[in-house]
Amino acid sequence: MKLALLGTGMIVKEVLPVLQEIDGIDLVAILSTPRSLATAEELARQYGIEQASSDYEAILSNPAVDTVYVALPNHLHYAYAKEALLAGKHVICEKPFTLRAEELEDLVTLAAERQLFLLEAITNQYLPNFFWLKERLPELGDLKIVTCNYSQYSSRYDAFKQGEIAPAFDPKQGGGALRDLNIYNIHLVVGLFGSPVSVNYLANMEKGVDTSGMLIMDYQAFKVVCIGSKDSSAVISSTIQGNKGSLTVHGPTNSLPEVSIRLNGQAEERVTLNRQPHRMADEFMTFRDILAQDNRVLAQAMLDHSRAVMRVLDLATGQQ
Repeated sequence: MKLALLGTGMIVKEVLPVLQEIDGIDLVAILSTPRSLATAEELARQYGIEQASSDYEAILSNPAVDTVYVALPNHLHYAYAKEALLAGKHVICEKPFTLRAEELEDLVTLAAERQLFLLEAITNQYLPNFFWLKERLPELGDLKIVTCNYSQYSSRYDAFKQGEIAPAFDPKQGGGALRDLNIYNIHLVVGLFGSPVSVNYLANMEKGVDTSGMLIMDYQAFKVVCIGSKDSSAVISSTIQGNKGSLTVHGPTNSLPEVSIRLNGQAEERVTLNRQPHRMADEFMTFRDILAQDNRVLAQAMLDHSRAVMRVLDLATGQQ
């Protein structure tokens, strides 16, 4: 994989040390805004990236680049991913894939027409602890209740209340608790159980954006509540309850740091099978392998998962 990274924000700075250590991923280019070009040039020096530019066309025309990683603010995902596909590049896009389902479907069509890979960087779908949860689900018997809570008081919330609107709280830029934090809960639930029968989003709205909210998903036989909050905090955990026991995620749904099972009348069994030092390593190693092995089956399965999540998001945002 010959990778171009779009953006110089926190997620890019966090993932660069991870990518540098993965065999088979070559860091070729990094894109910034004109005002952040000095930051891009410093990152390029630090991580041995050949090209740092604020000119997207210059990066897309670079024959050494075969894959683009879109790590820009949410509202830019669609446009920049589309340009990359039109230029013949594979695309890895940060969550949420796009702001609307129709945008994702447009990207899906373009990628299929050009036989390009289109993948969403969503950490929890690639972590060993996720697969352990999926494997142990049948032991719970009949599922009844699922609760996920990813709540953390945002460092930008106080400024937001005073009128300083950062992208994470800007509805025009796809901000809000649903797309920032609750998205991980949705990915976990849809990854384990597929698409729900119905969706209902109860949001706390301030200045046109959901600062927190409860997403209710009905699977007929069992019910799901996903809580995401940037205006309050709580113990971050998720629980899957059945009539024979329960599974618990101890910590955020973006990293699944520790998981446990407690069957009726038995002691709790806690494990962590995650072995990589960073939550993003497993997903990028998988992306590398998908491209290297031309694994269309796995890529399609992951894309179908992302489309199902986007349909949930569409339903939820339509209720704000």
